[in-house]
Amino acid sequence: MSSPHSHIPPLQVRERAACMCDHGGSCSSFAPGHALHLIQARLASATPSEWADAIVEESDERSGFVIVRTLTDATSIVLWNGVGAAATATPGTPVALHERYHVLAVGGARFNVLRAELAEA
Repeated sequence: MSSPHSHIPPLQVRERAACMCDHGGSCSSFAPGHALHLIQARLASATPSEWADAIVEESDERSGFVIVRTLTDATSIVLWNGVGAAATATPGTPVALHERYHVLAVGGARFNVLRAELAEA
């Protein structure tokens, strides 16, 4: 004879889950602007014609924002990354941006970036 199995109901989630990078830990999300996923990096490297060369105009380590200007049409693009792209991409640094897969290449480092707009003050 088997013992009766008591069903434990699932807990309801009351708040949105926060990424660990919001609390100073390593990034636990693959959403745009967070950790770079292996497949995302491979897709970006498999489509080399979609990379755009750019120069970093501004970067702010505290907020995670990086502003780059493309070399082909001088478009200014605001990017956000919570994992340290702003610390690596200092003003004047040449970078490459793959907008389709949200990847910023700074030397040998690759970052998952979110295209953003800064609020006008």
